[in-house]
Amino acid sequence: MKALKALTFTLFFFGFAGWFYIAENAAFHPNTLVLPLTHLASWPREDTFGIICFGLSFLSLFIYMLIKDRNK
Repeated sequence: MKALKALTFTLFFFGFAGWFYIAENAAFHPNTLVLPLTHLASWPREDTFGIICFGLSFLSLFIYMLIKDRNK
């Protein structure tokens, strides 16, 4: 259970960081959202990556909050 708690919090943190990066990029360079995230692959695009990161962050935090107090 301790490993799952650590994993979900880590996924929340990095998912939020990825979403925040794309949100900041969209604020200053909105025309790049339709471009690929990297030149090495055509998928995912920046906007798709932001959506995936937001969903991952939300789901991970939700699971983390459910299991957080289970061992008390």
